[in-house]
Amino acid sequence: MKSIKIADVLKKYTMVIALALVILFFHINTGGKILFAQNVNNLISQNAYVFVLAAGMLLCILTGGNIDLSVGSVVCFMGGIGAVMMSKNINVWLAVAVMLIGGALVGVWQGFWIAYIKVPPFIATLAGMYAFRGLSNVVLEGYTVGISNTTFLNVFGGGADCYVPDFLDGGAINMTCLVAGIVIALIYALMVIRNRISAKAKGYEVTPLYSEIIKMVIIGALVIWVFYKLVHYKGIPTSLIWIVVVLLTYAYITTKTTMGRYLYAVGGNEKATKLSGIDPRKVYFFAYINMGLMAGLAGILTVARATQAQPTFGQSYEMDAIAACFIGGASAYGGEGGIFGVVIGAVLMGVINQGMSIMGMDANYQKVVKGLVLLVAIIFDVLSNKKKK
Repeated sequence: MKSIKIADVLKKYTMVIALALVILFFHINTGGKILFAQNVNNLISQNAYVFVLAAGMLLCILTGGNIDLSVGSVVCFMGGIGAVMMSKNINVWLAVAVMLIGGALVGVWQGFWIAYIKVPPFIATLAGMYAFRGLSNVVLEGYTVGISNTTFLNVFGGGADCYVPDFLDGGAINMTCLVAGIVIALIYALMVIRNRISAKAKGYEVTPLYSEIIKMVIIGALVIWVFYKLVHYKGIPTSLIWIVVVLLTYAYITTKTTMGRYLYAVGGNEKATKLSGIDPRKVYFFAYINMGLMAGLAGILTVARATQAQPTFGQSYEMDAIAACFIGGASAYGGEGGIFGVVIGAVLMGVINQGMSIMGMDANYQKVVKGLVLLVAIIFDVLSNKKKK
């Protein structure tokens, strides 16, 4: 029985263990630089688009392993529109609204062809990838457009002051950042306890108490450690707030809503879902509208981080998002995956990128390593599904 339990734990937390080993590897080979406070901060800020896009991509993948190849081009297109608007002194919040609504409309466009006309998602979004990349160049006229609006940059994670102020005025120590980490860890612990009590009261089977405690302590300690690191470099970047808001929203959608259950149902067995009275077309439509909206937000975060928009922005973003989902445990067949896995996958991709950059590894070899990591994750998923069958 013990060997079975250990095997189950290893299978369930394979990517978490892999992430820990990768961090340890880069910690040794970079002389500890990978865990410097500034690098932890950069890991969050530079990979904000991955977390955001991967959260939206998860919904597409849940419907049956479907993906959206156009998101990188949409990021560039929406970011370019916003940058051009702000360069003409149009109200910053109007520009933000246009980027978000524009992204959602792109999702409506692509969702319509996929859900109602039955164009394969791969083809529909491949067409979008080319079309919106071309429109990005049209909007930007082939040039870089700078962004100088400090309000926009500070709120969405660009410039030197895009950090949450220390409201508690801790002097040399950013007390707001430290207290935020402790509060988040405590809230997480209380939510786990509450959910466990609720599940037991309803007669549901719950995981062993020791397992819950270990998980709660490890995650809580990691949260506090990350915020402790941020204390030593300017505090909480505003991009982290957007990441947390997106991840919590999609965690709620996938676990607590009717549409979330429909997403898993369609990916698990579309025919059975249709026979039960659920319209799969609406589920596909919802997934791609969400993906468009997240592409719009990622466009905002990208141009804010760079303080400019360029026609080349967004290249390979779709691959990073897809890789984060699959590495985090989303099934290539659909119906499996969660936001926790997306976080693990996105962090793993970010650590690999940053670790290899610190080591001075050639960019081409970095792509090779990322490709191999994705292949291993997919092979693991395929073999797991064969065993189930």
